[in-house]
Amino acid sequence: MKKITFIGLGVMGFPMAGHLSKEGYNVIVYNRSEEKSKLWIKHHNGTYSTSIKEAVSESDVVFSCVGNDTDLREITLGTDKAFSSMKPGSVFIDHTTTSSDIAVELSKKAKELNIDFLDAPVSGGEVGAVKGELTVMIGGENSIFEKTKSIIAAYAKNITLIGGPGKGQIAKMVNQICIAGLIQALSEAISFSEKSGLDTKKVLDAISQGAAGSWQLTNRGETMVDRKFDFGFAVKLMRKDLGICLDHAGNNNISLPITSIVNQFYAEIQRNGGSKFDTSSLLTRFDN
Repeated sequence: MKKITFIGLGVMGFPMAGHLSKEGYNVIVYNRSEEKSKLWIKHHNGTYSTSIKEAVSESDVVFSCVGNDTDLREITLGTDKAFSSMKPGSVFIDHTTTSSDIAVELSKKAKELNIDFLDAPVSGGEVGAVKGELTVMIGGENSIFEKTKSIIAAYAKNITLIGGPGKGQIAKMVNQICIAGLIQALSEAISFSEKSGLDTKKVLDAISQGAAGSWQLTNRGETMVDRKFDFGFAVKLMRKDLGICLDHAGNNNISLPITSIVNQFYAEIQRNGGSKFDTSSLLTRFDN
């Protein structure tokens, strides 16, 4: 089986690397905090390294899932970092949600070093990662996609090559734009129902199979009514992602009026101490 490195054992990376181990791959993990790496090998077969150079030098495929553009650049570029330490012909697959610009930049740099690069942001949240049912949107060359998609399938149920370098990241922006608008609409609907004196859970059940149905309604509607906001993707992370969307839109003269407004609503939730609430906490704005 192929030798695999996974860099970044956060909420998403920890279970994703675990699925690769369960599939029988020879997995070595690296995390900025060594304690997280030690915890991972208590739960999964594999090894860990305390240096990126050591972690990637013998691997056929290197995965990463870190925080943002800066974090990704820090693990890939420079002496003793991933790109300079990977063997020729190996593949670097990044699952971080970043700008499309850095994805294009890293794809070009990788090619100069005779390695391959795919930008591959994911959707599905912590639950999807734990269940191995993520959606992966990929940017890069088809030949590299075909060579690696069976490996990615260890933790994904939907894997799509969107286009060339950076296109996976733009597809993830589309995903986040949709989610932001849907949650805002669902929040307004729940508040409207409650203040009109309806049994809101009954209403949501009634409309869930019709044209108003959505993943957000099915999976978050009832918990929103119960005012439970500790289900995965945090407001602070959504703010990061929506910032990427709005920057891309601004640079390309694209109008995102609803996304811009919802981003401001999330900023309000942050100011009120809700940075770690999940994204369905938009409803809290209607409780004042």
